[in-house]
Amino acid sequence: MISISKGLAHKLMQWLFLSIISVSIFSTSSQAHELNPTIIDYVVEDGVMTLDLRMNAEAFMSGLDLDGLSDTNEAEKAQDYDDLQARVGDEIEALFEGSFDEFASGLLISTGDAEILPSFVSIETPAVALPEFARVSAVQLTAEIPATAQSLIFSWGQGYGIVVIRQQGVDEPYTGVLSGGETTPPISIKGGAALTAWQSFVSYIPVGFDHILPKGLDHILFVLGLFFLSLRMGALLWQVTAFTAAHTVTLALGALGIVNVPGSIVEPIIAASIVYVGVENILSNGLSKWRPVVVFAFGLLHGLGFASVLGDFGLPSGQFIPALLGFNIGVELGQLAVIAMAFLAVGLWFGSKSWYKAYIANPASAVIALVGAYWVVERVFL
Repeated sequence: MISISKGLAHKLMQWLFLSIISVSIFSTSSQAHELNPTIIDYVVEDGVMTLDLRMNAEAFMSGLDLDGLSDTNEAEKAQDYDDLQARVGDEIEALFEGSFDEFASGLLISTGDAEILPSFVSIETPAVALPEFARVSAVQLTAEIPATAQSLIFSWGQGYGIVVIRQQGVDEPYTGVLSGGETTPPISIKGGAALTAWQSFVSYIPVGFDHILPKGLDHILFVLGLFFLSLRMGALLWQVTAFTAAHTVTLALGALGIVNVPGSIVEPIIAASIVYVGVENILSNGLSKWRPVVVFAFGLLHGLGFASVLGDFGLPSGQFIPALLGFNIGVELGQLAVIAMAFLAVGLWFGSKSWYKAYIANPASAVIALVGAYWVVERVFL
């Protein structure tokens, strides 16, 4: 019976190594292919609507299905996307202008009675796609609005991923997050269509969750590092509480603009935090008195990483606190989901075995630390 258990442990250890290494390979290559939401800022003046879009034009032109997609390497048309990323900005601009009608077929705007057709004005694309970042193009469109129109309705195409729509130039402006295939409620042209506190709260929960699962690979590995220290509820609770309290503080401060640390500083230290928890898991025999303090300190930095995501989305000015709370709860639900899946995968079945730390927790922690170390080097030097 003992030999069978050890055999299972060896197989599980190999599976963990292969799984986490696969994640590391995927994530290191994903740095050049990570997707951002589309942002649409629009204003209506004198019967003309002007729309300013921040978007990854290559993702749309390559025909990727962006719904639920966190990285282009997962897509069937990943090579088409990579080929476009390799082109210079001038070529992307010309290609997008030529294929604008195809993109516009997924951006439907109406007054409720009549469809509004936006016209292409311009596109500006960086000359080169940087390895660490998705290339973002600035696209401007215009459309004529009927004089009798009182409100606008936006529909976002199936397969178009996430879009943030932000009304500008009015009191109580609308700010909403849509997934592919969704439609906004009627938005008053004169303003006053801002989401209620409850609507803002609910709409930002999936935004926070999505940043952990599936997009937050570095945060996922950090949380797994907390999990593999010990399966004792007290140890896990102390760590998760410290991490949650810390990132909640800096998330709020960062979203308010009170604290702003460049990503060039935050991202390498987040990677270093992954190395730390992985190495300490191997060297320690359980929760030390300093571990929650160190986790709290690293949580402050992870919160700044979360805040940078909110900087891209923007928070509705009239419902800042509910939206912030919704995002934070989404993050917490994502973290709990990671812990729950790890427990169901290994903790529930093997956590009580005498060989759990030697054959499962330590090898998993070692690979987590190695992935973090690779990211440190990549984010500092590459």
